[in-house]
Amino acid sequence: MAEIRENRVKQKLGRGEVAVVLSGNTTPDMVEFMGTLDFDGVWVEGEHGPIDFADIPDITRACDLWGLTSVVRVNANEPGTIYRTLDVGAQGIVVPHVNTADEARAVVDASKFAPIGHRGMFTSRQGTGVADYVHKANDHTLVVILIEDIIAANNLSEILEVDNIDVFFVAPGDLAQSMGFLGQVTHPEVQSVIDNAFAQIKAAGRTSGALANDANIESYIGQGVTFFMTGWAPWAAAGARSFLDKVAGASS
Repeated sequence: MAEIRENRVKQKLGRGEVAVVLSGNTTPDMVEFMGTLDFDGVWVEGEHGPIDFADIPDITRACDLWGLTSVVRVNANEPGTIYRTLDVGAQGIVVPHVNTADEARAVVDASKFAPIGHRGMFTSRQGTGVADYVHKANDHTLVVILIEDIIAANNLSEILEVDNIDVFFVAPGDLAQSMGFLGQVTHPEVQSVIDNAFAQIKAAGRTSGALANDANIESYIGQGVTFFMTGWAPWAAAGARSFLDKVAGASS
C-alpha cells in the first residue's frame, strides 16, 4: 500500500520554519513550471479565480509530482464545499471571512474527520491506495483561515483559542475595505491593525500568514510571520517592462 503524501507546508510550519506558496493562473502545466522554482506549495484560487471542483484533481496531481503542497482557497465557509475540495485532492484548505470563534470551529469541523470534526466520510484522491486514510488524514491536512474583516480582528483573541487551525492569515484587501479604506492596504490605520494581529497571533503561540511581496517580506518575517502567499504576476510584469525598455533603448 502507498503512504500518505507528505504535506510539505504543514511539516515546515510545525518545525517553526517559513513556508511560501505561489499563486497565479494555476493550471497543471503552470504548476509543473512552478515546481522547478523550489517554493513549498501552490495557492489554488477557488474564490476569485476560475478554478472549479473538476479542475482540482489535475492541478493537485501536478503538485504531488513536485512535492508541492496544494492549498485551495474556497469561496465559502460551508461544510460540503470544504470537504469536497479535500476529497478531490487538496492537501490544504483556505477559508475566507472567518469572523468569529464559532465560524472558526465550523471550518475545523468540516476539515477534520472524527474525533476532531465531522468531515464527510469519504476518502480523497490523496487517499488512493493509502491504508486507513481516514485515520491518517487529520494529521496531514493544512487548515488556513482568513482574518480579513475588522470584526475578525476585533474577535481575534477568541478565534485564536480554536484548536486545529494551522494558519491565521491576515488578508489586507478586504480588511482595508471593511475599515473604510477601499483599495488602501498600505494606509497607516490598516497596517496598524495588521501589525497588531501578527503580534497577537505570535503571543498566543499560533502561526500567522500574510500576503507577501518584495517590499514587505523581510518586515513580516521579522514580526514572526511564517506562512506566506505570493504571486508571480508582478515578477513577470517587472521582467517584461525591463525587457521592453531594453528593446526601446537599443532601437531608438
